[in-house]
Amino acid sequence: MPPDGPTLRGADAATVRGAIESGDPLPGTAGFAGAVDGRLVRDVLGREPLYLDAAGEDWSFDPTELSDPELLDAGAVREQEGDRREAWSLPSPPVEQDHDAAVDAVRDAVLTSVREPDADGLAVAFSGGVDSAVVAAGVPEAPCYVAGFAGAESHDEAAAREAAAAMDRELRVVSFDHDDIVRAVPEIARATGRTNAMDVQIALPLYFVAEQAAADGFDRLAVGQGADELFGGYRKVIAPADDHRVDADTVRGATREVIRTLPNQLPRDVLTLRAAGVEPVAPLLHDRVVDAALRLPADLLATDDERKIALRRAAEDVVPEPVRTAEKKAVQYGTYAARELDRLARQAGYKRRMDDHVGQYVAALVAGEV
Repeated sequence: MPPDGPTLRGADAATVRGAIESGDPLPGTAGFAGAVDGRLVRDVLGREPLYLDAAGEDWSFDPTELSDPELLDAGAVREQEGDRREAWSLPSPPVEQDHDAAVDAVRDAVLTSVREPDADGLAVAFSGGVDSAVVAAGVPEAPCYVAGFAGAESHDEAAAREAAAAMDRELRVVSFDHDDIVRAVPEIARATGRTNAMDVQIALPLYFVAEQAAADGFDRLAVGQGADELFGGYRKVIAPADDHRVDADTVRGATREVIRTLPNQLPRDVLTLRAAGVEPVAPLLHDRVVDAALRLPADLLATDDERKIALRRAAEDVVPEPVRTAEKKAVQYGTYAARELDRLARQAGYKRRMDDHVGQYVAALVAGEV
């Protein structure tokens, strides 16, 4: 049985139907999932989650509504008869060797995408890095939110304050403490179906920002998700042949490998934000941005000296220079969410010498044992 409410998210039926018929993996959307002509679909990057009940015929956008939820593969179509097939795969467009043309294409795609959202009811998750700054630049009237652990100015809070001042933007700081973490962890775990330490650490600051934005009356939150994956933001893509974290041995190959992790990552973020009361808006994951990013040569992705090179060049004259070139920590470290969750685990008796001590603590919180 279909869920209550809309049965297709992220695109209209005609667009998805055309993409199925043509096999076009990037038909001009920001992702989609749902039912079309009796088929169940999920876009090539899995930007919208869709779950099937392994025990029956039910499906939902929300795994908590199913007894045994199973995430439909990105790029898949499940036919009415129950058969599944890959309808779309990550494309391999020709590499744009003209650097100026490549950066211009990224700039056009990014600026078009960040300016598309209606600013009414929209807030921005803002960490002070180039990703969130570009997103914020597209909606200049929207307030910016950053999370950080209370009583100790985190890296993200400090960077966001500097960036907001440079951009003349309103910044709202969301301070969270240990009680907030203890309260939020089970809520995140129930919403996402995930209890592993890394997923929970990443989700915590997103949840706190979204929760406060919703309390302030906003129903949508613009985020910079996808920029690191698409534009070479991870250190492991710089010299992949020498990095055990990736199988590829080229920068472009490693970047594509990282992009393919998005279908598993994005449901965590989407479900976390929805559980907190807002709908995510991810302009840097629009098809036009994905297409421009896939065409980048290696030396516009990452080198020993710089990462997200094309995105930073595209942001010239869009965000202030110190913001455009700033390096930042991953959100779980930049907000101290990982540090403080680890501290809580150790205080509860889950010591670092134990295997996956934070994960064990998270499981205990979810079970109500601590």
